[in-house]
Amino acid sequence: MLVVLTSVAPALALDTGATPVTFASPAPSIDHPRKIVLSLSESELSRVNEVIGNVGNIQRFYGADNVEIALVAYGPGLRAVLKTSPVADRIRSLLAIGIKVVGCGATMESMNLGKEALIPGVIVTANGIPYIVEQQLGGWVYVRP
Repeated sequence: MLVVLTSVAPALALDTGATPVTFASPAPSIDHPRKIVLSLSESELSRVNEVIGNVGNIQRFYGADNVEIALVAYGPGLRAVLKTSPVADRIRSLLAIGIKVVGCGATMESMNLGKEALIPGVIVTANGIPYIVEQQLGGWVYVRP
């Protein structure tokens, strides 16, 4: 049986017997979207795919209009946002559904890479970790999956 949570957000949930999520006020909406920043600092393919899956799950849960998501790749995780990445198609899919994907400029510099090495649409910030800190200070929730 499929249960649709209509009271606050358009999220769908399987009838697993789990307690529904109680939303903080104001509830997530187009006027009050949840703002979530996730980090990707590992290059192991299973972890990269797990983090990308988490991003998609978050957006499906809240609904695209009710959440803003940024994925910040730094350190070994930057490899996931390179044009040559084995998950390049998945990253392009995230970009296509409105996920902000951010690459760390400091990591790029240490790897002797220019912006042209990145998947088109990936934004470059001077440094990934301070970017996350500033997002947090601006009211975003930080998740390290």
